[in-house]
Amino acid sequence: MKRTHGPSNRRMPDVSVIVSVHRFAHGVESLYRHLVRVLEQERRSFELVFVDDASTDGTVERLSRLARNDRRLKCIRMRSTFGEAAALDAGIRHSRGLRILFLSGRVGIDPAGTPMLLRALERGNDLVVGRRSPRRDSILNRAISWLFNWMVGRVFKVSLHDINSGVFAMTRPVIEKISFYGDLYTFIPILAAQQGYRIGEEDIEQKPGSFRTSRYPKEYLQRLLDMVTVFFLSRYSKKPIHFLGFIGSLFVLLGIGILLYLFVYRLLQMGGIAGRPLLILGALFLTIGIQMISIGLLGEMVIFTHAADIEEYNIQETINL
Repeated sequence: MKRTHGPSNRRMPDVSVIVSVHRFAHGVESLYRHLVRVLEQERRSFELVFVDDASTDGTVERLSRLARNDRRLKCIRMRSTFGEAAALDAGIRHSRGLRILFLSGRVGIDPAGTPMLLRALERGNDLVVGRRSPRRDSILNRAISWLFNWMVGRVFKVSLHDINSGVFAMTRPVIEKISFYGDLYTFIPILAAQQGYRIGEEDIEQKPGSFRTSRYPKEYLQRLLDMVTVFFLSRYSKKPIHFLGFIGSLFVLLGIGILLYLFVYRLLQMGGIAGRPLLILGALFLTIGIQMISIGLLGEMVIFTHAADIEEYNIQETINL
């Protein structure tokens, strides 16, 4: 889905800062004032869009008081807790800036470092990821983050050290070309890189504080499944038969090989094959393979039906067109 800002007669600000917060009443006023001070020192026109993810600790009430005295501050309150991807999407839809700076309240970065991300955009980058350095969260979080970033780098061939930092800046055309949902907002830099955009990385300090520690195996499994999803969507969403058909063909060949062996085995009267586990395994491989190829073909039919609505390319520039 393409995201565009609504029409307005007002001059579009240079930067839209979108901040996702949840149960952050203790720090939201300080974060607001720090952001305002830093951006005013940069002499940039800006707007602040705070998205409250259904907090119950008074976060939105404090934001409302601040917004009454500053027209540059917008507040969006979610009806229920939907996560940071939904917060980012809502913030983009209700912002007008030429550049977008996203901050997650959970990571506790120092706003003083945000101008470096914006300057990196001005140097020609389309998207810049904030790398937390030094990091103040737990050793377990850092170890898991390092492993996650290492895996992402190997799978997607993108050299980033902190893709899940929750801090990045980008030009508006980038996000209008990228679709994300659920927890896939973490992979926005990957999706942008595969669209041909120039990706950068800048160090940004993480302030001391208390941070949530990732302790549950379910969270790591979700990250792994998200990687598989992004890998499939970015490489095979337009040609599912290439992925499912390849794997399905391997299963079919393996099943046929096993069944041929058993056929020859029985033909030469070397013994019986009824009830043998190998016979069941061969039939299972053949069935799974045929099903995967069929699903791939069905996917191709769906894509063919909607081919006119699918844009498979991204134009950077046109001349005299």
